[in-house]
Formats: sequence, structure tokens, C-alpha cells
Amino acid sequence: MIDRRTLLSSAGAAAGAAILRRSAWAESTPFTAVTANTTYGQVRGASTNGVAVFKGIPYAGAPAGESRFKAPPKLKPWTGVREALLYGAQAIQPPDPGWPKDWTPAPSSEECLYLNIWTRGVADGRKRPVMFYSHGGGFATGNGGADVWPQMFNHDGSQLASHYDVVVVTHNHRLGLMGYLYLGDLLGEEYAASGAAGMLDIVAALEWVRDNIAAFGGDPDNVMIWGESGGGAKTGALTAMPAAKGLFHKASVESSPALRPTPREAATETTRTVMAKLGLTDPRELLKVPAEQFQRLQENLSGTNPMRFGPVADGHYIPAHPYDPDAPAVSANVPMIVGSNKDETIMFYQRGDLAAFSLDEAGLRARLKPVLGARLDHVLDVYHRGRPGASPTDRYIAITTAQWMGAAAIRMAESKCAAKAAPVYMYQFAYESEVPVSRGVNYPHKAAHAMEMAFKFDHPDNNPEAGKRPERYKAARNMSRAWASFARTGNPSHDEIPAWPAYTLDRRATMILDAECKVVNDPHAEERKIWAETGS
Repeated sequence: MIDRRTLLSSAGAAAGAAILRRSAWAESTPFTAVTANTTYGQVRGASTNGVAVFKGIPYAGAPAGESRFKAPPKLKPWTGVREALLYGAQAIQPPDPGWPKDWTPAPSSEECLYLNIWTRGVADGRKRPVMFYSHGGGFATGNGGADVWPQMFNHDGSQLASHYDVVVVTHNHRLGLMGYLYLGDLLGEEYAASGAAGMLDIVAALEWVRDNIAAFGGDPDNVMIWGESGGGAKTGALTAMPAAKGLFHKASVESSPALRPTPREAATETTRTVMAKLGLTDPRELLKVPAEQFQRLQENLSGTNPMRFGPVADGHYIPAHPYDPDAPAVSANVPMIVGSNKDETIMFYQRGDLAAFSLDEAGLRARLKPVLGARLDHVLDVYHRGRPGASPTDRYIAITTAQWMGAAAIRMAESKCAAKAAPVYMYQFAYESEVPVSRGVNYPHKAAHAMEMAFKFDHPDNNPEAGKRPERYKAARNMSRAWASFARTGNPSHDEIPAWPAYTLDRRATMILDAECKVVNDPHAEERKIWAETGS
């Protein structure tokens, strides 16, 4: 047994050791070196407490230079043993607006196609379920893990691997303009994949899993794709991509608005705008622009939200809008979990709109009038009757959460039901954190957006915003075990929660995930009908 710092130093990774010295945990935890074989060469990770971890394994070549804006190039084999002890670089990206300014950003690069693995067995002949996770941050920011605090804890798969004997995989992929700047109509067939390049990276990662995960104790014929927020949108997109067919066998879309890819014509106009901002007339000059310049441009595009760059409905790689109006036939036989958190929008008001937590009735109406218009009185009446005793802020959060994610999750489940080919399971994450949203504001985080991440990964103490109530451990086990069960069998039920029925249009059974779980048929039915009528 050696500590991680010694292991890194022996591998010649002094720079990586310097990064890890920022964490007392990383410096003191004992590890044992472990080696695995891949089809490209050997990799050396580290094992502790019975879980082997491999970080920064490349799954494709560098999508830079002549490969920029194209499908990911094939990976070239290496000789010797490649160290897999540090997370790989994240994609080129602007700062996430939700991250505090004083947090250290993870290193970024165009060479960002890496994945990470947690497993209890290497080359042991076992066939464990594989839980392949796509990170959030829209299609513009984020990573599958980084050696900076707190990102080193967000997607830590060690608890899932240890507690449920599954193999967890996270990954990085191209984002924003580097992943989705569409050139197909300007540069022709050679760049037809440009509007889906970031998604094709994920397909390449799934192909790597198919070809290599058995060496890490995983079953390539039992792969679950899952993700939260932007990762949920990526999961939904994968279920609609012909290139991904057969690479996964279950899917879970968590806290994600319905994905509507950008139409080709609009994507081409965006590319022209980008060229104009850069002073370019020849689209081929985009291949020579330094990546850092793209990053700065994306941060400063006037009138454009940089979080909105994403896949293009090009008619080939992404043929149509997933789940709108119909569930994609290409994944009809894949069972799904779909759901959202009870209080999603709390996180967004916490970031810069603290006045939302002290609304009176007049303030509630003033905020909703521009959005709801003539429907305002009807919506407020339904939410007032359905939530007696709820404050104006409570109702504001419930309404905006339904508008943004809750209604979209229901529509996705409905379209999956209509296909009548595989079950879909609906949930609402409802565990309420008691931690105030901000100093001097007593309103709690409750079940805000992204709160469930620490629970489904079964490490609630990794997120201070999850609070200190002892019930958090039971809520985390309830959720994480359900997702591991779904990965294993295609059914999320287990003996510590009530039986979880599949969602149907007549019953609409929904699992309320908490320290004490319950199944509710068609929760807040009158509210659901409002958004079904309007399509919002």
C-alpha cells in the first residue's frame, strides 16, 4: 500500500501531484496500483477499499487541427503502461455561471476525450452492470470529474461501485461551439457531423465501453446511460441517434428539459454570426482559430446565452426532435426512468435572484404575468387550491419548476408510454435539505436542481448543501439502490422502497423519492393538466 502522492511521483506525474496536494484527503489515502488491459494498451489505476479507479483513459483521438468539428478520430494504440491516475482535461468552455468566482477551474483542452472508471473487479470474469453517466452543464460546461475541489467529488462513482457491485463510467466530450458549430451547409459532406460532434464523442465513448469494459469487470451487453440536467438531455439525444443503437440497454433522464435540437438553417446562421465576430469570410479559417479565442467568443456573444449551444437536427446523425411528438423508434425497446426534483428552480434563484425567496402575492403576480398572460388567474387559482398553506414563494417555485422541467418529464414519459414497447418509470426527488439558500435568507434549498446528484451517487456528505439531517443517508440509499437495480435488471424496485410500477397514461404512477418513499398516482393532477393544455 502506498499513498497517492508517492504513486504519482513514481509515475513521473509531478504536475498531477501538485494538483492533488491541494486536498488533504488525496494526500493521505492509501492506494494500491492496479493494471488493466485495453484494446489500445495497458492502463494503471489505483485501488482503495476494494474499489479500483482509473482516470483519464483516452477513448478517441484528439479532435483538434484537421479533426476539429468532425466526428472524433480513432484512438492510436500505445506501448508500455499508461498512467490512469488523474482526470483528463475538460472540454474548452466558458465559466459555468453557477460556479463561485473564487473556485479553481479544471484544466481544459481541445484534447478532452477521456473517461473514468470505478469497479470492484479487474479481469475477474464477472459481468457487472455498467452505469455510463453524462455530466450536466447544458451542452456548454462541465466535466465527468476533475482534480480540483469540489468537482473531484461530484461524480465520484466509488460508493455505487462498492455498495452495489456495478461499474461506473463518466466521461468528457466536446462542448459549446467546439462541439456543435455546424459547418455542414458551408463546407459540405466532410463536415456533415459538425452539428453533432459532441454527441458523437459520447457515442465513441460507448463504443470504447463495448470493446473494453469486460477487462474492468463490466458487462458490455448490460449498459445503462444516465445523466442529470444537460446530461439528461444528452441521454435523451443518445436514445434518438442511430449511431448509438445497440450500445446501451437502459436509459435514465434526470432533471432535464425536453431536448429540441437546433434546426439546420438556424445553426448555419449562428455559424455565420460566429465568423463575423471573428472577422472571417472563409469558413475554413475556423479550423485555424485558437481554441482559447472560441472560448472568449462564447463568453461574450452579445444577446446569446452560451449555455444554449447544442446538437443540431441535421436529419442524419440526429434525425429529429427526440420525444416531440413521438418517442424515437430507434430505442423503442429500451426501458427508461424519467423524472425531476420537486423544487428545481430554487438553485437558479439562489444564484442571483434572492428576492424570489420573499415574495408576497403582488410580487408573485408581477413575476408571472409576463409569462402566463391571460392564463395567470387560472394557474394561480389551481396552485392555491392544490397547495393550501403554501407561501407565494413556494407556489412560484412549484410553477416555474413545472414549466421548466416537470412538465417536460411528463411529456417524455407519455411519449414513451405511447410507443408500447418498453416500460418507463416516473419519479420525483423530494428530499428537502434544510440548508438556507444564502446567508441571511432563511428559505431552505429543499429539493433544488442538482440536489439529487449526491443522493443517486450515494455520497450525500459530498455536497454540503444536502444538509446534516440523518435521514439523508436513507434517502441516498433509496435512490442509489433503485438506479443500481434498474441498471442490473431494467426495473428500479428493491425491497427497501414500495414496489415501483411502470408509468401508464391511466394510472400515472410516480415514485416520490425521499427518506420514506411512496408511490402517488398522478400527483397534482390539476396542475399537470394546465401544462398539458398549453404545451408549456
